[in-house]
Amino acid sequence: MKKKLIQHEIGEQVDMYLLIKSAARGIASNGKPFLTLMLQDQSGEIEAKLWDVSKEDEGHYTAEKVVKVVGDTQNYKGRIQLKLKQIRLAQPHEAPDISDFVEKAPLTKEAMQEKVTQYIFEMSNPNIQRITRHLLKKYQDAFFDYPAATKNHHEFISGLAYHVVSMLDLAKAIASLYPSLDKDLLYAGVILHDLGKVIELSGPISTSYTVEGNLLGHISIMVSEIAKAAEELNIQGEEIVILQHLVLSHHGKAEWGSPKPPLVREAEVLHYIDNLDAKMNMMDRALSRVKPGEYTDRIFALDQRAFYKPSFHR
Repeated sequence: MKKKLIQHEIGEQVDMYLLIKSAARGIASNGKPFLTLMLQDQSGEIEAKLWDVSKEDEGHYTAEKVVKVVGDTQNYKGRIQLKLKQIRLAQPHEAPDISDFVEKAPLTKEAMQEKVTQYIFEMSNPNIQRITRHLLKKYQDAFFDYPAATKNHHEFISGLAYHVVSMLDLAKAIASLYPSLDKDLLYAGVILHDLGKVIELSGPISTSYTVEGNLLGHISIMVSEIAKAAEELNIQGEEIVILQHLVLSHHGKAEWGSPKPPLVREAEVLHYIDNLDAKMNMMDRALSRVKPGEYTDRIFALDQRAFYKPSFHR
C-alpha cells in the first residue's frame, strides 16, 4: 500500500499527488518571488517552497488545485518541510478527486446529526430549545460540513460538528458531576458558540475567512443571529441575553478574543470544555504523527511546545 504523506520519514522521497491547501507569495532576499505552498492529503499537510516563480506559476499553483510532486522531506528549524524537485498540475485524464485529499471527521454526518438532535430534544426550557433548534435548522447544511477553524484544531471537513459533539458529551459528563448546572443553557451554548463560523469561514475545502469573518468574527455574528432568531420566534426573556453572553464569553478573556469574560456559571464551564476539546484535538493529531519515544513538531497554538509520546504507548 502506498504511503500517506505523514508516513514519510525525514530524508525520504515523496512522489505523489497532493492538494494545494493554500499558496502565499513572498519575496526572497535576492528579490525574486517565491510561493509558500501548504500541500495535503487525508493524513495531514506539509509546507513546501517554490522558488523563482513566474507570473504563470502564480496563476497555476493556487488553492484547491491538485499537483503531482516529487521531493524530499527535511527538518527545517524543527518543522518538517518538503524540498521540491518537481511539481506540475495534475492532468484532466489523471482525474484525481479533491475529496480524496481532504481530512474528514471520524464520525459520519448522520451520526453527528442524530447526536445533536438528541441533545436538543433533552432540553426542557422551551425558549432555549426553540432558539437552538431554529438556528441549527437555518444553518444545518454548512454546520455539518464546515471545519471548526482554518488551522490549529478541527480544521477538517465536518470538524465544526465533531467539535460540538465532543463538547456535548463533555458537557453531559460535567453536568452529572455538578447538578447545579443548567444543562439546557450549557448544551445550547455548546451548539451555538461556534455556529457563526458558517458565515465567518468560506467553506470546507481550502478554508479562508470571508469579508464578514474578517470584519465581524463568528462571535459578533452569532450574537446578532440569536437576537434575530428570538425576534422571528417572538420569544422574550432573560434566556436570550444569557445565550448571547455564553457566545460572547466562550474564549474566556479579552486577549483571547472574548468581548466579555464568563460571568455566568455555565459560561465558565463552556469556556473550559471548548478549550479542553480544542487542545486535546491538537495534541492527539500531532501525537498520531510520531512514533513512541519521539516528540511532535512545536505546536504554535500550545505555546510552541513539542509534546513527547511515551515509549510505552502504541
